[in-house]
Amino acid sequence: MFDFELETISRWISDGGFASVALQMPEGLKIRAPEISEFIERETGAIPVIVGRPCYGACDLFDYRGWAEALIHFGHSPIPSQGEDPNVLYIESRSDADVDGSVLESLVDLPQRVGLLATVQYLGLIPKVKGILESSGRAVSVGVGDGRICHPGQVLGCNCSAAEAVDADVDAFLFIGEGDFHPLAAAFGMEKPVLVLNPVTGEVRDMAPVRDRILRRRFAAIQGARDAQSFLVIVCSKIGQNRSELADRMVAMLRDHGRTAHKVVIEEINPNALMSYQVDAFVNTACPRIAMDDAARYPKPMLTPPELEIALGEREWGQYLFDQIRP
Repeated sequence: MFDFELETISRWISDGGFASVALQMPEGLKIRAPEISEFIERETGAIPVIVGRPCYGACDLFDYRGWAEALIHFGHSPIPSQGEDPNVLYIESRSDADVDGSVLESLVDLPQRVGLLATVQYLGLIPKVKGILESSGRAVSVGVGDGRICHPGQVLGCNCSAAEAVDADVDAFLFIGEGDFHPLAAAFGMEKPVLVLNPVTGEVRDMAPVRDRILRRRFAAIQGARDAQSFLVIVCSKIGQNRSELADRMVAMLRDHGRTAHKVVIEEINPNALMSYQVDAFVNTACPRIAMDDAARYPKPMLTPPELEIALGEREWGQYLFDQIRP
């Protein structure tokens, strides 16, 4: 179960005197949206407005102005480098999942020096897992990320700086959470093993097979774009994914190599948004996972900026770099 902090929400709305609030949450939490909406209206008298569009993270913060007086954003932590808005409340929706010492039976292959990582819902388990691992004689490190990271040990799909901070002190990373999206960021970005501990099922697995399968596809995309003559360089208008200056550098690089390049601004990047453009390949400066995870959805090669550098000969194949969004 996830904690939606309903009493915190009620106090915040009442203290702020908000007459209306927008509710934004990722797909997996939307099943609770009507219930939360009813609670808010009953307890505070404020009018809730549920944001129906997809939500991919705090990088995709809804512009609530014109719709409501405030915004409650569920399922993600703030991105410090994006700045603060006193009319936005972040509810991280922490999980109540727990682990105990028996988890060591599944972690016998962990080396002596381990770095702990987690998605925001499971950050509360880091101290407990750290204690369990230290009781087995292991040295455990928890890194502090850059200005896009709110909590020690936290990993975003586009940023593994918390792992980078302790890379020299560990021989492997243990990610606490569910799914592939967040641990893949660490697996792409780090050269050391990344294991995933699912605190709900107790399962432990290695991310290497998933990472290697995707990287093979990425190298195929790079190869497929090497002879492309026309490119569309994509900029996203979402607040936390807008890297317009990087896009300008990519356009300039392409033109320096004799290629045709145009910059396009898109809010929701998907195949339908790109189907009208007659180009040979795309360069994505928005969320890097669009290119890395969803490439099969697009009829033309889609590269990240470091991948474009490889395609143009500006970077060696052996210097492949995971594209991250930095502060």
